[in-house]
Amino acid sequence: MTSVHEPASPHQAHDAEMERIHGWPEGSPWIRRAAAALPRDHFAPDRLWQWDGRVYVPVDRGSDPGRWTELVYGSVYEAAVTQVVDGVATSSLSCESVVADMLDCLDVRPGHRVLELGTGTGRNAALLAHRAGPGRVVSIETDPELAEHARQRLKQSHVDAHVVVGDGAEGWPRSAPYDRVISTYAVDTVPWTWVGQTRPGGRVVTPWGHLGLVALAVADDARSARGYVQGLAQFMPARGSSGGPRRHFSRVRAGREPEHEHQAHLELSPLHADWHLRFALRVLLPDVHITSTTDADGVNVWLNDSTSSWAAFYAQDDGTVLVCQGGPRRLAGEVERAWKWWTAADEPGLYDWGMTATPERQWMWVREETTSLPVFTDGSGPADE
Repeated sequence: MTSVHEPASPHQAHDAEMERIHGWPEGSPWIRRAAAALPRDHFAPDRLWQWDGRVYVPVDRGSDPGRWTELVYGSVYEAAVTQVVDGVATSSLSCESVVADMLDCLDVRPGHRVLELGTGTGRNAALLAHRAGPGRVVSIETDPELAEHARQRLKQSHVDAHVVVGDGAEGWPRSAPYDRVISTYAVDTVPWTWVGQTRPGGRVVTPWGHLGLVALAVADDARSARGYVQGLAQFMPARGSSGGPRRHFSRVRAGREPEHEHQAHLELSPLHADWHLRFALRVLLPDVHITSTTDADGVNVWLNDSTSSWAAFYAQDDGTVLVCQGGPRRLAGEVERAWKWWTAADEPGLYDWGMTATPERQWMWVREETTSLPVFTDGSGPADE
């Protein structure tokens, strides 16, 4: 036990910060015990990556142990990037607050069979095995090098969890059915294979839409799964998926002059800071990517559909907003209409949204499963994925 005269270790300080923010779920005290038994630094690779404002730069444990430790045990809200491919972060040691939330949502019990999609460093698989028991966890990793790293770290930590190389979207049928399925990467559509490999009454937990965390309970007849959004979760997408890193605004605009401009009187701060609104827009306009920042004049917002349409809201020093847009769609108008619908619907919060999945399709709803969501874009509409 650390005396009052000894400084807390990075792991102890991290644990204390989680306690301060009430990040350890009261209903799942095993998570804190597992995190203490399986510290983050036991699973982090010797090279981490830090964003310097332009590119990711390596931080090696051997040459800069202090900075390496700071990245491992930094903010409980920030992940430590563990792999960069072609300048894009592709794997990380997830932030402790979200790890705890997801494990709490999963509701793992001793003896459960658990399937994890996205092994990464192996730490999450270790935490799951700590709860479910030896030999009860199967974890799939698409990258053979990451899979081998995880195997070695699990072995060194004396954890019995099975790591296999494969496509997470296909699950792992040879060990099915599972009581619990958890994904550590974001999807736009929950693969039915995950639900199909889960027992009736079992649970599937995954980051959805690069913004929310959903927990689905499998129906007794195994023909559907439904559940509510459980919180915010900004995870990396499946590698190579259509939900991968979206094209940057400047690439979609590609130097083209605006096709339409006008002045507007809008309060843009909710688009920047209100995550309940941001999540609603993610549901209602599933292919519209929103980024924002602030400057001396106020909030600026950029929209793009990852292909050919873009829009921008620029705060002006006179309190107005300059709206510019181009491409075949008028994204600014779509966002404004969706925003008005959200306001008229009494501003449903993050936890008011739910999802239903069947073998044929999945859809989002708000407050009640029978809710019919309006369509703000051309095509089949935002409710179907």
